[in-house]
Amino acid sequence: MDLGLRDRVAVVAAGSKGLGRAVAEELAAEGAPVVICARGAEALDETCEAIRRKGGRAHGVVADVSEPGSAARVVGEAIETFGSVDILVTNSGGPPAGRIDTLTNDDWDRATRVLLMSAVEFVRAALPGMRARRWGRIINVTSIAAKQPIDGLVLSNSLRAAVTAFGRTLANEAAGDGITVNNLMPGYTRTERVVELSEHMGRERGEAPDAVIRRWEAEIPMRRIGEPWEFAALAVFLASDRASYITGQTIAVDGGWIKALM
Repeated sequence: MDLGLRDRVAVVAAGSKGLGRAVAEELAAEGAPVVICARGAEALDETCEAIRRKGGRAHGVVADVSEPGSAARVVGEAIETFGSVDILVTNSGGPPAGRIDTLTNDDWDRATRVLLMSAVEFVRAALPGMRARRWGRIINVTSIAAKQPIDGLVLSNSLRAAVTAFGRTLANEAAGDGITVNNLMPGYTRTERVVELSEHMGRERGEAPDAVIRRWEAEIPMRRIGEPWEFAALAVFLASDRASYITGQTIAVDGGWIKALM
């Protein structure tokens, strides 16, 4: 299936590891030039080189998306390097685990900047060009916590839901310009973030991290955690020409973990 992504320029935030890297690699494999940003230069360079070795086009930008102006700088560098931004994948590392009585105002402020405001600022920077070309794809990476809250993750539960609402509202505003906006909710997936969460929850419960992961797997109908490429496959489809009539949706890639009907 030709997804129509050749020469469609993509920006993938937090693209040097985990889900972001998987999405960037899959987009590049479909012929899209990708610009990825991350805080760590070493991992960023390694990911870009891995994409180039497979024949893809990649450009890395060291950036902390929680800092005002960083998102606009990444988008600007993408336009300077490849000429446009056609696909935007907003993404970031997860905020600290914790409960309402263990987190400070500073924790909330930083989490808001990382999760919500980074998505808003990326969209503000990329949307005018998409509107001018009357074509665009915006995909917000959120979490299953946006739909079914996870104990001990009050920051993620709250702010992923805010990103979901932002994306759903934006979908209505941008649809007339040929731009789709969708939210993707990854479930428990084999990434560094899941390892960190298993270690944190293991400490709280007096369990080994492996035991925490086994408990999660027991809650998932498919009885395993996901692989990053399985998430990336849907992201790339939603970025494609084939998904031109899909917008305003929030879709889980979770092995059936969410129990809700809709």
